[in-house]
Amino acid sequence: MWNPSDVYFGRTISLSIKNFSATVRLEPSRDLVIRPHPFHDLVSFSSTQHLAGLSGSSAIVCATFNCLLDFYEVRHLVKVEIRPDLILNAEKELGIVAGLQDRIAQVYGGLVYMNFNKEHMDKLGHGLFSPMDIDLLPPLYLIYAENPSDSGKVHNSVRQRWLNGDPCIRSSMEEVANLALEGHRVLLEKNYTELVSLINRNFDLRRQMFGGDALGSPNIKMIEGDLKTVSVVET
Repeated sequence: MWNPSDVYFGRTISLSIKNFSATVRLEPSRDLVIRPHPFHDLVSFSSTQHLAGLSGSSAIVCATFNCLLDFYEVRHLVKVEIRPDLILNAEKELGIVAGLQDRIAQVYGGLVYMNFNKEHMDKLGHGLFSPMDIDLLPPLYLIYAENPSDSGKVHNSVRQRWLNGDPCIRSSMEEVANLALEGHRVLLEKNYTELVSLINRNFDLRRQMFGGDALGSPNIKMIEGDLKTVSVVET
């Protein structure tokens, strides 16, 4: 919720979903050598649909990272707050454009409120992450389109406009971050009517910044259809 302000020193609230997962098994080998290859890798998708916006790439990297922490017995040496950055850095090497929130949700698990205030990020090297009681959430529907797409391509142009100081992008991202602050409050109050309003406003701002073509007609149809009956939380 209140995506994508995590890339712009904002705030978000995210949750992990147990229905979808990535599993990695690490075994020592004297013979097997893994070399980088531009077209093939050692990954196959199972429960997480490829390019469905369900954070499949970060889930695989996160699971691999957890394997390495345990294999080398260094989990206690790597603070939980910095693990999402390490996971994201690995994805950046692969050319993936993304923010931290998916990785934080996967590292912490459950429902997490995230504050990416620039002062905190510069001083601490990470944001402020607060796990929340999952029972604060109302019943939710998870809906996604079957046609795959790469969300990283969507972020590229808006990111550049933000870096260039575009006043529309800057003010819209600030409003998205403030919506998350309000969302944190209304979740604690279990004020779901106001929560729906905040989520809908978030979608309006995303559509304003990224445009309908970037978000995709199937996604817009799903959301506009569901706004008539239920609130939709984007993953």
